[in-house]
Formats: sequence, structure tokens, C-alpha cells
Amino acid sequence: MDAAVLGDLLARENRRSQPAVEFPAVDRAMSYRDFITTAYKSGNVLRYLGLGAGSTLAVDPTCRPEPLLAFLGAAQLGATVTFDPTGEARVRLVPVAEESAYESAAGRLVVFGGPPEVASTTHWEQEVWSENPAFPPTQVSPKSAALVDGAESYSHRRFLKMAEQVVDELSLTEGSRLAIRTPLSRPETIGGGLVAALAAGATAVFVPDSASDVDAEAALVVGSTGKSPEPRQCSITDLSAD
Repeated sequence: MDAAVLGDLLARENRRSQPAVEFPAVDRAMSYRDFITTAYKSGNVLRYLGLGAGSTLAVDPTCRPEPLLAFLGAAQLGATVTFDPTGEARVRLVPVAEESAYESAAGRLVVFGGPPEVASTTHWEQEVWSENPAFPPTQVSPKSAALVDGAESYSHRRFLKMAEQVVDELSLTEGSRLAIRTPLSRPETIGGGLVAALAAGATAVFVPDSASDVDAEAALVVGSTGKSPEPRQCSITDLSAD
């Protein structure tokens, strides 16, 4: 794995027609071409909203593409993400159905899943669609925090180490399909799921229901219980150590 920071996984030459992410529960998928291009656009939107190094993006961990794209957009800026939407943040991204719950919260409010009711709230899909599909080079340290979970900090380097472990343990290669059967709110889901799949050139299949059967030969699971239909499993409990 040659990546030093998470943004390195979004190289333009990695764009292709193979699915990068799939969300069977909502019948959504994005190719590597669309996913990487939209990650660039997401970073540009967040920069416009004032996010940058030293600032925080709070995201609701709904199992949809938008929170993942926002995470990668923030990572390209050297900003930090928390999947606690109630936390302190410069920018807050939540489903449109939750708009009223965060109207009085500090920072810029952004909603996805439909247009907002309040004019001051930013409509994520609309802004991302209209943004530049390129991202200017930005200096980001591998040691900088990409995500915080309570008092725990996860750097770009730590996530890439997690990813390397999963890629090796599950023998992921380009074209592999990785079923991610762990909550999006868990940092290991990002490092051992999304980042691992991108690092290998595999397809990340997000499965909120751990019992659902999907087309995948490997899985990231909460615990190695043998209940996952995939024969090759990696438990997030093995990825917690730094």
C-alpha cells in the first residue's frame, strides 16, 4: 500500500466503472469513477463552508454514501470528522428529516436526502452536484486526526494500518467484494471497511442487517461468530489496538 494519507486513495487513475460502494438496503451503488469524483466535489463544498485543518465536521452515521463522501472530503482538507452529530463542529451534516433538531446548533447546518425547509440550511446534494469535479493538492500530515470517537483519535496513518491488516487477512484484491457488517459509527468500519476496500481496489458492500445475504466472499464483522454467510471474516475487535 503506497498511500500516506487517505486522500492518496482517491487518485484520478483509480477511477473506473467497477463499483466502489454498494448499499443494497437502499438500492444504491457508485462506481469508482463517480465515487472518487464526488469525493473531490465533497471536499470543495466543505472548504466553501469553512472546513479546514484544525476544524471538525460532525456527521450523522446513516448508512448511505453521503456520510462516507463527507468523511473523505474532510480528510482531503486535513479536517477531523466525528460521527456524533450532537458534538461541537464547524459544519454539521444530518439527514433532512433531522433538520429541525439541529437548527439552533452552532456551526453550519447541512442536510442530505432532500431539500431543507429553512433557507439558511445548506442542501448537500445540490451543492455537491454543482461543485468543481477536481480537488486542488493539499498538504495533509499522516499523523493528523481524520476521525475522533469520544476521547480516541484516529489518524490517517492509523486508518491505513487498519486497512492493510484487513487487506492481508482477507486476501482482498481488485475486484474482491467486502461485506461490511458493522455500524458506520464505529471507526473500525471506516479503517477496516471503507479504507481497506479502497486500498485494495475492492467493492465495499455496506450491510446494516448482519444476517442479510449479499454477493461477497469476505466480510468485516463485529465478532467472529460464524453467523456471517461469507467464509472469510475479520472482526473489528482485532482492529482496535493502535
